[in-house]
Amino acid sequence: MLEVRDIHTNYGDSQVLQGVSLEVGEGSIVAVLGRNGVGKTTLIRSIIGFSPPRAGSIWLRGHKISDEPPHVISRLGVGLVPQGRRIFSSLTVLENLAVARQSRAGGTWDQDRVLDRFPRMRQRLSHRGSQLSGGEQQMLAGARALVGNPSLLLMDEPSEGLAPLLVRELADVIVELKDSGLAILLVEQNLPLALRLADYINVMSKGQIVHRGPPDELVGNTEITHRYLGV
Repeated sequence: MLEVRDIHTNYGDSQVLQGVSLEVGEGSIVAVLGRNGVGKTTLIRSIIGFSPPRAGSIWLRGHKISDEPPHVISRLGVGLVPQGRRIFSSLTVLENLAVARQSRAGGTWDQDRVLDRFPRMRQRLSHRGSQLSGGEQQMLAGARALVGNPSLLLMDEPSEGLAPLLVRELADVIVELKDSGLAILLVEQNLPLALRLADYINVMSKGQIVHRGPPDELVGNTEITHRYLGV
């Protein structure tokens, strides 16, 4: 589904990504792990079009998207749950969903289905984003991405700042999304969560992928986890 081929991305004169390549298959969860500042969010921004790579290419189902603007990439089926939620705090839950809602051929995530999956949001439809708890804001960020009917969901640090109980709820949601056929690129620092969910794991350091493989290769691999993940 998604192919990232040897991309290099800069912020001004500072090169952040240095030849990153990875793939996300249909209906799979691929995780990207790494410490703060290694380029994980830049990778997400490059895929969605906020920070286009200066070299290399990104392909979605055989369509080159690395030259496309973000709104086109979204319409092609890429959804984003950004780091820090970034909901519209002055808008109600219903208005946040309305802004992101779009139909797509083959898409099945209409507003009713999304609210069935996040029943707490149905109870908060008239509440402004600023009135929601941190966990509820994360739910809204996920619901907002889903009403765009993505076939690929980019999730940037979704467990950040959540209590352990909410992290478990988040994991259940991600499993259900995968079971529904959604492909997910999951950027995380929570190693246990990634090991539980991912079909394949990439470890980043200094703008490069330094390890890739199935989750069981990281279990007990203290050389990789301590050196690159700090655990």
